[in-house]
Amino acid sequence: MFSDLSQSPLSKNLYRLFLLRNIAIIAQCLTFAIVYWTIDIVIPWTEMIIVVVLLASLNLLTCIRLRRKWPVSHLEFFVQLLIDVLALSALLFFSGGSTNPFISLYLLPLTIAAATLPWRYTWSMAAITIACYTLLLFDYVPLPHDHNKHLVEFALHVSGMWLAFVLSTVIIAWFVVRMSASIRERDQDLAKAREHALRNEQIIALGTLAAGAAHELGTPLSTMAVITGELQQEYREDAEFQNSIHILRDQITHCKQTLTHLLAKAGQSRTEQGSELPVDEFLRQVLDKWKLIRPSAKFTYQATGTQPTPKIMDSQLLSQSLLNLFNNAADASSECVTIHSNWDHQILNLDIIDDGKGLSPEALQRAGEAFFSSKAPGQGFGIGLFLANANIERYGGSVRLFNLEDGGACTQVVLPLIGNHGHG
Repeated sequence: MFSDLSQSPLSKNLYRLFLLRNIAIIAQCLTFAIVYWTIDIVIPWTEMIIVVVLLASLNLLTCIRLRRKWPVSHLEFFVQLLIDVLALSALLFFSGGSTNPFISLYLLPLTIAAATLPWRYTWSMAAITIACYTLLLFDYVPLPHDHNKHLVEFALHVSGMWLAFVLSTVIIAWFVVRMSASIRERDQDLAKAREHALRNEQIIALGTLAAGAAHELGTPLSTMAVITGELQQEYREDAEFQNSIHILRDQITHCKQTLTHLLAKAGQSRTEQGSELPVDEFLRQVLDKWKLIRPSAKFTYQATGTQPTPKIMDSQLLSQSLLNLFNNAADASSECVTIHSNWDHQILNLDIIDDGKGLSPEALQRAGEAFFSSKAPGQGFGIGLFLANANIERYGGSVRLFNLEDGGACTQVVLPLIGNHGHG
């Protein structure tokens, strides 16, 4: 009947409230029938029946509303509970007010609100139910009983019922709100743990594939090195060709060194993968390596920071992560990449700015996901930013992407420096 309710927890709760209200309406009708046929009592039957009919009509509208796919908001659910409180107040008003034993039913909508709604709605419901109860202490249609012989005792009894209700209301509101908050925090922690576990599985899979690719690429790279050496010998007199061959040989050498380091360091712990370097020297080495890998990339670099220069871990993973981010900026840039670094004794801030078209809304939302790429098919694997973000987070840092008002995008990297984070 309501197959779409799995999409929204509040929709499920509203459906449960709809069913609970149906049970309440049936119970009210049965109570009316029993009292009317078995107890000789005179109460405003017409008014009470009208209240139940109105409540049933509103519940019918709720049934129609549940068939729609509109999302249920906190405010809508709170209003639904408020309808029940007002209907209960009307029924109690016509049947003895605070002296009616069903007065404790006020705790039901309060408990539901505390378990399903944010704290401000819960405390609002607590205030409303206490206010209704308090008004029913003084203004109601009394039941036809003679309490004149023990007015003082009866007044104390009613006052005690009211005090017990107020205390129960406050305790339920406080306890359930705290419990709901704890449950929500636990759910968030579980979601984060699942996300980290999934990302670790993806990283392990990528590492396995990378190790296999490293073995397979070794032979063709060696062949390319031999052929470029022969070409360099054959065309000694062509200066322009010699320059191109020299660049190509440097690229092949770097690829072979990268594969050698990848295989040699596989399985080592993070502390074994790098020593400590001054942050300015570390960044200079990374940029020099980037110029070697990508000689066509144009960039400007500006560095400012405190002295003496703090140190950062000279890690292969960290260096590779920054190279991935530089390459992404160069791919997106139309002319030049601007790189700013600034550090104090605790934090390195690195801004990588491209002058491209900027990121699409989808790219901004999904940036960092494994195998998602905003590049044209065949031009990107969608793992560079994913691995860079994962590695930098392992070192206690963060990566943030955003569009600039003047065009282009900025990749903002924050890394803690040595002495302010653990390496294990």
